[in-house]
Amino acid sequence: MRFLKVIFFIGLLLVCGPLFSQSTKQQQLEEERQRLREEIEQMKQLRADNKLKERSVLDEVETINSQISTRQNLIKITNQQANLLTREINTNFKKIDAYRKELKALKKDYAKMITKSYKSKSHQSRIMFLLSSADFAQAYKRLQYMKQYNEHRKEQADRIENSTIELQALNTDLSRQKKDKQGLIEENRQAQQDLKEEKKEQQILMASIRKKAGTYTKQIKKKQEQASAIDKAIEKLIREAIARANKKAGKKVTKKGSATTFALTAEAKILADNFTSNKGKLPWPVGTGRITKKFGRQPHPTLPNIQINNSGVEIETRTGEKARAIFEGEVIAIQKLRGASRLVQIRHGNYITTYYNIENITVKEGDKVATKQSIGAVRTNPTTGRAIMKFLIYQNAKRLNPQSWIYKM
Repeated sequence: MRFLKVIFFIGLLLVCGPLFSQSTKQQQLEEERQRLREEIEQMKQLRADNKLKERSVLDEVETINSQISTRQNLIKITNQQANLLTREINTNFKKIDAYRKELKALKKDYAKMITKSYKSKSHQSRIMFLLSSADFAQAYKRLQYMKQYNEHRKEQADRIENSTIELQALNTDLSRQKKDKQGLIEENRQAQQDLKEEKKEQQILMASIRKKAGTYTKQIKKKQEQASAIDKAIEKLIREAIARANKKAGKKVTKKGSATTFALTAEAKILADNFTSNKGKLPWPVGTGRITKKFGRQPHPTLPNIQINNSGVEIETRTGEKARAIFEGEVIAIQKLRGASRLVQIRHGNYITTYYNIENITVKEGDKVATKQSIGAVRTNPTTGRAIMKFLIYQNAKRLNPQSWIYKM
């Protein structure tokens, strides 16, 4: 009996294991699909809000490119969900067929038992069956046999009832899965149509850019020069902060601003270690938004012959959205760079996070801040109507890729 239980348990694992796996995968796909849908809605809302603003063609094509890319991912994820549902539906069909066969066999077996029982009753009563025993031992055995036979009949009846219930549940689940699949197919049809319209708009915008490629190339190069100047100013602030901190800690500094590594106190080392251990799990520096420019050297999204270099990531968000600290730490600088917007720098041991293009700042230098604490609002450009924050992470004076540190960035 114990051996049979073990065999049954192993069989249950073999059957249920793939089902649990499929269910988990379906849930992950659904979460990703919802995230992409929300991202597309955010983009549409941002474009709608900025419709009456004076926006450059480069801004427009950059936004439509991101929207197209996100929609293509949405279509891909939705297809994966539909395919997974197809496999689940096929599995359910096989299970329903197996249950029907088992139910048919159980009913057939049960019918034989009922017939046998009826014939037995018609020939002789149970009492006579017991009284005709040769001795007490035989009568006891016959009594046990009758008891076991009745229990078996009840067990068969229960199995038929349970199998019927399970079959009904599978049929209900199958109907839901078919409905879900049809919904996904309809959603993808609409997504394909939206994608087609967005690509038409993209082609029109790109055609207008190609006509004035020289002009736009100059604009991009000028923006890159401005960005480089801002990066140098940010790095200067970081070296100065390291020099001040080291001087305060009693470490000798040979030249002002030349320090590149923090001398950590025991408390600062704990904070730095905690920051390191949260790599890939840190919260976004805004509550909602999307990345418009990734970290590092990359082709320009509009003019592929031009390479651009980004020292951090640029995140577009809603007007009035709050910027927030990604980890606990101390505000070490609030600056308005020449010809640029204001920034806030927060130290986390030997890490520094920089939040650039901030207004209505709610912290001051020396303040201790908590994870996700608001530090101000992302400034909206009055000309373009876009609220874009540049976010950077440094370890000492070394520039890091924020996308490796922030959760699902």
